[in-house]
Amino acid sequence: MTNIAGSTWEDVRKQARLLENDIDVKLVAFSKLGMSSTSSSLSPETAPLINSDDMFDTMSMELQQLLNKLSSINDRMADLAPSGTATLHTIKRHREILMDYQQEFQKTSVRVSARREREELLRGASPPPAAGLSRRDQYSKEASHLHSSHILVDEQINIAMEAREHLTSQRQAFKRMQTRFNDITNRFPMLNSLIYRINARKRRDSLIIGIVVAVCTFLLLLYAFH
Repeated sequence: MTNIAGSTWEDVRKQARLLENDIDVKLVAFSKLGMSSTSSSLSPETAPLINSDDMFDTMSMELQQLLNKLSSINDRMADLAPSGTATLHTIKRHREILMDYQQEFQKTSVRVSARREREELLRGASPPPAAGLSRRDQYSKEASHLHSSHILVDEQINIAMEAREHLTSQRQAFKRMQTRFNDITNRFPMLNSLIYRINARKRRDSLIIGIVVAVCTFLLLLYAFH
């Protein structure tokens, strides 16, 4: 860190402006790097040696150091400030700029930390790779699992189709039975007459039994009252 203990007001103010410009440029790059950081989605075999997450962490530490340095310069500037309203306004303005930079830095850091935690949870939910297997073996194993799943699905489809054919054959058998019964009825019309007379006799017998029961009930009631 640059020694600012013996600097004058103007020197310290100049250092503050230069450092603010440097932080402003780095914050823009820091924010873009945080939004485009996708190294976690790459496999260890395809990820670069220096990925965007590493660059983000390095820039984060650098920005934190620059913000601390700017804070020290603002304190030193307040110590060296000559009296006057304009000077107080200048110090206030520099502190507001530092606060804006700190908020922007924190916002980007929190957003990237949340994204990393979410990706860690997603990685934790997925099954870990089998130990001692190469990536080619893992892909072959996954392909074998998919093939087995396809076989099971095909078997279930075949069972469903067989059940459908069985139901269709049963429906056709019922239709044939209905057709034969209609043919027999049409061929022997006396059967309809016989069935009708049987049903009519059943209704007549039921009616007679009902009348007899009613008459008996009426006579019992008369006897009970006399």
